[in-house]
Amino acid sequence: MNLLDLLFSNLISQGSLAVIDSAGTKRHYGDGTPPVAIARIRDPKAERRIVLAPDYHLLEAYTDGALVMEEGSFHDFLDVCCANVADGGMNPVHKIYRAIGRAFLFWQRWNPAHLAQKRVSHHYDLHENLFRLFLDDDLQYSCAYFRSAEDSLEDAQIAKKRHIIAKLDVRDGQKILDIGSGWGGMAIQLAKTADVQVLGVTLSKEQLEVARKRAAEAGLSDRVRFELLDYRKLGEKFDRIVSVGMFEHVGPPHYRQYFRKVRDLLTDDGVALVHSVGEYDYGSSNPWIQRHIFPGSFTPSLGQVLPAVEKARLWTTDVEVLRVHYAETLLAWRQRFTARRAEAAALYDERFCRMWEAYLSACEIGFRRMSLMVFQIQLTKHRYALPFTRDYMFERERDLAAD
Repeated sequence: MNLLDLLFSNLISQGSLAVIDSAGTKRHYGDGTPPVAIARIRDPKAERRIVLAPDYHLLEAYTDGALVMEEGSFHDFLDVCCANVADGGMNPVHKIYRAIGRAFLFWQRWNPAHLAQKRVSHHYDLHENLFRLFLDDDLQYSCAYFRSAEDSLEDAQIAKKRHIIAKLDVRDGQKILDIGSGWGGMAIQLAKTADVQVLGVTLSKEQLEVARKRAAEAGLSDRVRFELLDYRKLGEKFDRIVSVGMFEHVGPPHYRQYFRKVRDLLTDDGVALVHSVGEYDYGSSNPWIQRHIFPGSFTPSLGQVLPAVEKARLWTTDVEVLRVHYAETLLAWRQRFTARRAEAAALYDERFCRMWEAYLSACEIGFRRMSLMVFQIQLTKHRYALPFTRDYMFERERDLAAD
């Protein structure tokens, strides 16, 4: 029995997986139930690397073309593997190897201002047309809010914005900060919802250009402005602060600094909402995602975040965990990307497309099978900043949906 066979024999007990090694030997694993996936590994070096660190090198081998699918998709292959890992299939040696790998990535969690922009640029300064291939029309690049599995991506992203705006208790005359404003969709929607002034800050030059153009096209340039600016350099006060999909890039060494800054920027009766990817058990950094997709990223557990909130002397007035919403969001993105894959290849190349497929699949399965989730934390400086009960959120959300 070779080491590759030993790996999959120990790992796969359910589902149906077959692996053809570089010598041409085909071996079957699992109990024969769907999904069915058959993969060929072309390179003996890739085999050895997969045995040592499967959670990294399966994704790397597919990206490099050393692992190709003979039946089923790479998504199916990962799904079978992760279903078994989630069921306890990862053996102690691989758990130790993974823990060591994460420990060596500790330095990546350090995100001082001079590194933050470089790391953001790696991903978010990719061409706008790439993201338009698979995102909704508003270019929302974060977890949507599905009221049912039948909702379209467009409807779910509109619902996400309504959900957040209702929690913020946005009112006319307020001044609002959007930390990590992306392509501007949330900031523009805030200005459409109420007579407010909005500042969006981003570290992506590509996103900044698109956001400013969209605000001008919407006739909102007088009330919505965007700046290429690190939030740590801000000094003015805001009635509301929203941050969607940015906290993952802060890094644990900076959590106290982040929440102290949120407190400093809020007015005394201000409200903030942080929407972030997290993990329900313990936070982590996936080494492959760190290298290829989001350098410097970290997905925290609530247990790692809330102590920093308390140290900043902020009130945690509401916490919501979205368990499967991002899995549905990523499914929609993956299907759209697959349908327009040739256009992505024309923008970049085939290797890039395989990397993007691996990224979308791994993340979707992480939310559907593993420990990933999304949390929304509502914060205030004052205990009386919001109504006594949460009823106002539901009432406002219904009103926004009816408009």
